[in-house]
Amino acid sequence: METYPISSNSLEKFYSIKGTQFSQQYKDYLSDFNVWEQKEHSDSWLLFPNNIGANLSIDETSLSNGELYTILTNKSAKGKQGTIVAMVKGTSSETVINILKKIPSKHRDTVKEVTLDMAGSMNKIVTNCFPKASLVIDRFHVQKLAYDAIQEIRISHRWDAMNEDNDLRIEAKGLNKKYIPVVFSNGDTRKQLLARSRYLLFKSREKWTDKQKTRAEILFKEYPDLKKAYDLTHSLRLIYSKTKNKGVAYTKLAHWYKDVEQYGFNSFNTIASTIHTHYKNILNFFDNRSTNASAESFNAKIKSFRAILRGVSDMKFFMFRIAQIWG
Repeated sequence: METYPISSNSLEKFYSIKGTQFSQQYKDYLSDFNVWEQKEHSDSWLLFPNNIGANLSIDETSLSNGELYTILTNKSAKGKQGTIVAMVKGTSSETVINILKKIPSKHRDTVKEVTLDMAGSMNKIVTNCFPKASLVIDRFHVQKLAYDAIQEIRISHRWDAMNEDNDLRIEAKGLNKKYIPVVFSNGDTRKQLLARSRYLLFKSREKWTDKQKTRAEILFKEYPDLKKAYDLTHSLRLIYSKTKNKGVAYTKLAHWYKDVEQYGFNSFNTIASTIHTHYKNILNFFDNRSTNASAESFNAKIKSFRAILRGVSDMKFFMFRIAQIWG
């Protein structure tokens, strides 16, 4: 059964108690916080060797005041108790490696697969601590690079449209004329067209509404480079969603790489270079189609818990609560 954390303040109106006082009593007397074996180092790291499993995820999240923690989770726990393998303050690979190596190597060698992002530090951590595991770069991190690239092109055009609009307004004012912007058939001005096209560029054509189809038709006619960029993004999405075989995926990614070179977009060249650098770990996705979605979901749970508590005033006690729920 999954545990759903609550705050002491939420009990006030039901049990006629002072939430703050009850929280302090829970911390000092009712809980095992003061005799907790990980208390002394809990604001720096937590470790649960018994929670290690064959399939892990590693990611980072901000717990309080922008402080990042590297979190290693066991996928088989499905976000319930036993999920956390380790939580380490910071993203320094050396620091995380030193903590994870407290787990006996015979246990670490049982790990078969770890999903991660493309950060070099994450790669180093997994390579050093789980030498027998396959590294799988999360598909959504790769696709996000493509989404960011097409939005970069759209935003560049939008700035140009805004500057052009301002220039025409000033010119009209100097001639004592009323400025009337060009309006397309769907009622959008050029600035509106580019601003309102943001979300349709994230979606597949078959998921566009009728208004988005009309807007996309105008957008791609006015900005052919955006159509090419959208096609590149969509073809990368299809490689991930439709391809089942690793060898076929390798061939399709190679063709996609050539298309990027042909179109000559600087932002997409960056993606192509990144894919070329990490292609082995990217292709490992097609073995089991594993993603880092479980890690992202777990990060959301921790942030939700932090919101319930209305922030973190005592990091060690906060980590104790996390350990009781997910450790």
